[in-house]
Amino acid sequence: MDNEDRMEYYLSIGVIELSGMDEDGEFIFNITDRAKILAPELWHAHAEHVNESLVALYNKGLINVTYTDDLEAIIEMSDEGKKAAKEMGLVEMDMDIDIPND
Repeated sequence: MDNEDRMEYYLSIGVIELSGMDEDGEFIFNITDRAKILAPELWHAHAEHVNESLVALYNKGLINVTYTDDLEAIIEMSDEGKKAAKEMGLVEMDMDIDIPND
């Protein structure tokens, strides 16, 4: 299955959804929770990307991680970290602010 067919399939089963368009006119997709069950290979690849990207941002000093008493991670990002995270696809975009000519 080529990438276009795979995207079409993932859209049809609801494991990804169209969420907007970036400044360059490229579509932005979100991976839904349905991927955990219906497309575990996609969910695993996504989780691996997020984990590796967060570690890279941490190693560059762009994010700070603290933990609550319940061991829930709280991630604080510098402005530079937010920009880098968005470029990596890690931060949800505010459609009213981030998408020009919406």
